[in-house]
Amino acid sequence: MLLKGFTGKRYGADRNLLVTFGLVDSAPGQVFLADCPTRLAVEIIAEKWAVIVLFALSRQPRRPGELADLIGGISHKVLTLTLRRLQAYGLVERHAYAEAPPRVEYSLTSLGQTLVEPIKVLTDWARENGEAIVDFQEQNER
Repeated sequence: MLLKGFTGKRYGADRNLLVTFGLVDSAPGQVFLADCPTRLAVEIIAEKWAVIVLFALSRQPRRPGELADLIGGISHKVLTLTLRRLQAYGLVERHAYAEAPPRVEYSLTSLGQTLVEPIKVLTDWARENGEAIVDFQEQNER
């Protein structure tokens, strides 16, 4: 039985169709195959700063300095690399304004906006369960 609404196609370097695939309910490990979109999504959000940067951009476009101040603890170099990576995935866009001094802002694309709700759910979970995790870690350090 195919998972509702999910089928995909894999193309070769010449852009010719190699195989059509679907996710099977009875094979949950299939979603983590190297060529599966689910694995790509997990890899994107598993990067240390990606979710935080995406959430920081969820309300409005921001300049790099604003993002660094809002996030805290991220170097400008790491922030730049994270923004470039998110841009390469089509989740963030860069707007350069022809002004003196030059001004650059980053914002979420429409695809990036689709991650705001899942990130909010994860943030709510962390808020509700973070203390329990810290308590567990402290108990196991003894």
